[in-house]
Amino acid sequence: MIIWLVGLSGSGKTTIGREMYKLWKPHAPNTVMVDGDDVRRILGCDTEPRDYTMEGRRNLAMQYAEICLWLDEQDINVICCTISNFEDIYINNRERFSKYYQVFIDAPIELLKKRDPKGLYSRAAAGTETRVFRLTPPTTIT
Repeated sequence: MIIWLVGLSGSGKTTIGREMYKLWKPHAPNTVMVDGDDVRRILGCDTEPRDYTMEGRRNLAMQYAEICLWLDEQDINVICCTISNFEDIYINNRERFSKYYQVFIDAPIELLKKRDPKGLYSRAAAGTETRVFRLTPPTTIT
């Protein structure tokens, strides 16, 4: 089973994912957490400006999906925390994973600017950061 938590930087994806993991792990030891920042660091995809372009973000989102599929095929439950904003990847996830739950963490931009754990929004406001984009809520599938 894959739980795919999406939202903008600072929305609480990792915080919520960690709490879910702590609650779920004792009942399902085959549970792991895949966090976008950790994957970027592990794969070395966080050092170049191109890593944060739309193309770079898309490539990384596809890598998250591949990691999750690999784990899903081994009957490992995954909580994946990612900004990923690509509807086609969401659709692909729904088709490929054994069970897929997607959760959009919606937080007001004013709250995100206030939290700003990485200084992203303050740098964008100062004009020194141009790699900030809006996240659109995923399409609801019924």
